[in-house]
Amino acid sequence: MASYPSHSFFILLLLCASALGAQSGSADTGDATYSNPILHADYSDPDVVRVGDDFYLTASSFNAAPGLPILHSRDLVNWELINHAIDVQVPLDTFARPQHGNGVWAPAIRYHDGYYYIYYGDPDFGIYMVRTDDPAGEWEEPVLVRAAKGWIDPCPFWDDDGKAYLVHAFAGSRAGMKSVVVLHEMSPDGTELLDDGVLVFDGHEAHGTIEGTKMHKRDGYYYILAPAGGVSTGWQTVLRSKNIYGPYEDKIVLDQGETDVNGPHQGAWVELENGDDWFVHFQEKQPYGRIVHLQPARWESGWLMIGTDRNGDGIGEPVSTYAMPKPAHPVANPAPATDDEFNDPELGLQWQWQANPKAEWAYPTAMGFLRLNLVVDPGYRNLWDAPHLLLTKLPAASFTTTTKVTFYHHFDSEQTGLIMMGRDYAYIALTREGDDLVVKQVTCEDAENGAPETTVASEPINTAEVYLRVNMEEGGACRFSYSIDGTSFTELGEVFQAREGKWIGAKMGLFATRDVHQNDGGYANYDWFRTEE
Repeated sequence: MASYPSHSFFILLLLCASALGAQSGSADTGDATYSNPILHADYSDPDVVRVGDDFYLTASSFNAAPGLPILHSRDLVNWELINHAIDVQVPLDTFARPQHGNGVWAPAIRYHDGYYYIYYGDPDFGIYMVRTDDPAGEWEEPVLVRAAKGWIDPCPFWDDDGKAYLVHAFAGSRAGMKSVVVLHEMSPDGTELLDDGVLVFDGHEAHGTIEGTKMHKRDGYYYILAPAGGVSTGWQTVLRSKNIYGPYEDKIVLDQGETDVNGPHQGAWVELENGDDWFVHFQEKQPYGRIVHLQPARWESGWLMIGTDRNGDGIGEPVSTYAMPKPAHPVANPAPATDDEFNDPELGLQWQWQANPKAEWAYPTAMGFLRLNLVVDPGYRNLWDAPHLLLTKLPAASFTTTTKVTFYHHFDSEQTGLIMMGRDYAYIALTREGDDLVVKQVTCEDAENGAPETTVASEPINTAEVYLRVNMEEGGACRFSYSIDGTSFTELGEVFQAREGKWIGAKMGLFATRDVHQNDGGYANYDWFRTEE
């Protein structure tokens, strides 16, 4: 069982967290404590598995490619992005175009019989499984375990007798029903379901929108951990039964309480080798998306209690700081690594496209730059429809990102720049207008509904080698600027309020476009991409 600091010590830690702030580069405070969030980045619906001394985390990736990020840790606080489980999304034709909010929904990662398994639900196509014997290596191609509409948040479970099961929930937008949990028997190799399912819990009365199911077994009880109450306002529920098919008792074990952490739920129970218990979950914090927290946990009377019950209502509340689970194992580049010097012949793991990529959109080089070719716009309503945006997650509540580009513009209308992308978006770009080169700030409000872009400011520029910058303040206010020497920056345009995407936080990144196809079109060489918090 875990040992916990006294109440007075806990209050002291809270005060320390307030003084330290939570937006440094790492949640590890360096004094044997950590501060939440452990990842101030959009790793939505996180799930974690421990194998020996190693922890592996995966998360929803929706329409982005590559998808299913794989993060590694030795202490549950310091994380490093090491891989993605899928390079592209299937069906390939569907995901050749941006499918905002679709694709990879809440996954579950488990280790069984020498393999790491990830199950995820695509709300439009069904439940998929991928597996590997090395999380940092190659993952097998996705297997469609069951074609279905609206089946989401699956989790596999292998029982002591060798039988395999899969539990999941439903997306009302597709299935026409929700707030119920269904259990299936599954083939032992995890590749197919053997029945149409048994209803094991109905959350309509007390746990509306119950979803995000994770199944475990402990001391003769079957447990299903499941969030309920909605993404931004919900709580964490635990279900238990002596029979795998129920009936299940239910208990709320974590909610916001008197804290400022709204909707703390949906994540992973992790047991350390020494028996200590922890819970990893998300908090929706727009425009940053669903950021990741770590809570102490303990077993009381057969229930997994999460957080600290400070108000005495029998329900845990999130902590802002706490003693480290294990001695710290800091990583050189805590996830998400946003910097990229573009010195290697491959893209950094932090980059994702807005749809399945084409090879000719971008070429990494060993020559110290990333080549972005100008992709022809076939009549997009705006960049919400463009698949060729190269994006990365926001790394903190406030930061400054700068990139250096040399623009080889050949024809009128060619442009390239730095974008803050979401349901509204804005960018600063170099654009060829006739025979002239200009730098401009552009905004697009209500992009997802096809609204047109607006040029807010535009200035002529006499060099094609330019530094582009975006500064984000806490809360998401963004200011764009440019420089020709990398030292003196000129602010351009107006303050832009970053806005989330569909089920994700805002992202930032690079793009290059042109209006028409012409022989030997222009291109942009990006020298580096750097972020300071």
